[in-house]
Amino acid sequence: MDVLERVRRSNGSRPEGCGSGLDPVFWPLCETWGAVVQAVAGLGLVSCVVLMLVLLLWACCGSGRGSGALAALLLFLLATAGLLALPYAFIISLSPQTCPARVFGFGLAFGLAFGALLARGLALRGSALARGWREVCVSAGLALVQGVVAAEWLLVVLVQERRECRISQPEFAMLQIYLMVLLVAALILALSFLRRACVSYSYSHSGPAHRRNKLQAGLLVLTLVLSAGLWIIWVPLLTYGNRALGRSPAWDDPVLSLALTANGWVLLLGHGFPQACFMCRSRAQAKDPPLAFTGWTSPRTEPADPKTGSDNSGFQTDAGTSRGQDMAASGIFMTELSAERDYSIPRPTTTNFTEPYDDYYGHRA
Repeated sequence: MDVLERVRRSNGSRPEGCGSGLDPVFWPLCETWGAVVQAVAGLGLVSCVVLMLVLLLWACCGSGRGSGALAALLLFLLATAGLLALPYAFIISLSPQTCPARVFGFGLAFGLAFGALLARGLALRGSALARGWREVCVSAGLALVQGVVAAEWLLVVLVQERRECRISQPEFAMLQIYLMVLLVAALILALSFLRRACVSYSYSHSGPAHRRNKLQAGLLVLTLVLSAGLWIIWVPLLTYGNRALGRSPAWDDPVLSLALTANGWVLLLGHGFPQACFMCRSRAQAKDPPLAFTGWTSPRTEPADPKTGSDNSGFQTDAGTSRGQDMAASGIFMTELSAERDYSIPRPTTTNFTEPYDDYYGHRA
């Protein structure tokens, strides 16, 4: 079946707005659903690019602290931008040029996105496997597996068997099994972290940092749940639903285009923008000046009019001079009192030196 016949079977006659000289492969671009998907996906693609440029400029102007998390976020935004650019390959009818983009680009973009979410879940749990730059390595490594699977399929079909790049809908869904495993693993990891953050409590779990991690885990769970819901819809619809409704292959490309666009926006709004806000806020808090305790810990100044006094003269010793110097060095100033003012401590005295207890007992021994 040539391209023209396939386009006519799936999309009907040439839609209005398409010129007579336009290749039939591009006819879906002129249809209503194609124009809507192009507009929504293009807006998301521009948003991803602008956010990446803003983060790069912010990183160049700031310090290098948290560069691993920033690189992981940029990798995730790159994958999201790829997802929002792929609908154009599915709007255009299947051809030898769009088939490799559909097979390889679809798997690699989703592999990077879901791998980044899984690595983010590991980082939130404090795992050493995804700490710093290792988070980027984990994301890239998980995506590389799906890239190898897609590249191997293309090599077998195009080079070894020398067949035309055609892929049935069940075969296309089978190639995405690894992505489904990544999605489920990331969702389970995020749910376990959110449960631990909400149920368990200790003094170390209080404070702004814990609340921020808790909010990140909640948004991560929401993003993965919505992504899983989209996959639960488009995979059965592509493999069985369209054919059962008698709409295959007319609805196959629109279903994949809408699924890519919706999932790209879910990833951008659920994780891309919030993660950028969390990162900027944490960096701003880290740059706040520390509290000044100089007024609390400054040495005590010498009083302008120190109060003076002397200890009991009855206990004066030869070392009184040196003791007075020591006390003056410690901030206590001693001066001699005048005879008119006696501030000495009174002591009990007795006049009966020989028998002091006679008066008490009332007789002499």
